[in-house]
Amino acid sequence: MGNRVSREDFEWVYTDQPHADRRKEILAKHPEIKALMKPDYNLIWVVVLMVLAQLTAFYLVKDLDWKWVIFWAYVFGSCISHSMTLAIHEISHNSAFGNCKAMWNRWFGIFANLPLGVPYSISFKRYHMDHHRYLGGDGIDVDIPTNFEGWFFCTRFRKFMWIVLQPFFYAIRPLCINPKPISRLEIINLLAQLSFDVMIYYLWGVKSTFYMLAGSLLGLGLHPISGHFIAEHYMFLKGHETYSYYGPLNLLTFNVGYHNEHHDFPNIPGKSLPLVKKIAAEYYDNLPQYNSWIKVLYDFVMDDTISPYSRMKRQLKGEVKQD
Repeated sequence: MGNRVSREDFEWVYTDQPHADRRKEILAKHPEIKALMKPDYNLIWVVVLMVLAQLTAFYLVKDLDWKWVIFWAYVFGSCISHSMTLAIHEISHNSAFGNCKAMWNRWFGIFANLPLGVPYSISFKRYHMDHHRYLGGDGIDVDIPTNFEGWFFCTRFRKFMWIVLQPFFYAIRPLCINPKPISRLEIINLLAQLSFDVMIYYLWGVKSTFYMLAGSLLGLGLHPISGHFIAEHYMFLKGHETYSYYGPLNLLTFNVGYHNEHHDFPNIPGKSLPLVKKIAAEYYDNLPQYNSWIKVLYDFVMDDTISPYSRMKRQLKGEVKQD
């Protein structure tokens, strides 16, 4: 089953996150980066095409044998579903319509959410903004695993199961760490999603509905793209809090792998993050980086010094403002 990891607590740090200071330095040296802080209108059409692709898939799988429904749910549906969650990540930063049309982004996020089968977009936006403002913040940043996760998933087999069950932990963790009152938009997101799910079941039956839900669960669990969950902030090297990935799967994930660049400039769409790296290469080229998310998953499971505890955590000071 694998050896138990030796780590027994998170890595507590008593300094501010590095991204704000690096952003100031880079903008002072490369003010031309400010020109990249604008919406990516191509994102709108990409999302519409992705929704249409999934609707087509829902129709095509409705009469297949179950083995083929499961096969296509993992091979195709999981990729589209995980990619759509990262499109929603882009939309949460107002990258589709810009900050001046924030509500347009919220409605568009609800639309992008539909082929996932479960309501996600509005709640994700509320918690993800906290992740950027208070990276590693104790009791605030729900990207940090719970103490139970760190304590229990401490062997190779358990870490493997933790990866498989990632979508469940991401859904449950906010309720344990930082529960928030349900907002009006979250209720709308829920009702829109339930209505869509019922429509898919009524039109095309249980196999299409299963394909939709299974694609989301499989895509966010044991899947190559899911390597980004661990690659972004798990501390494979002591003292380094955020890591970038520069491999080919960025093409499917709106460049979420450019994660140091994203945290430094969260208001720059993913499309432009490679240009940020190119302009400010002296800041990024020597930071720890990955070229394979599959290897990240393998190393996480097999390295007995790495576990869900391998995160930097900080006690926040002063006033905390949340969405």
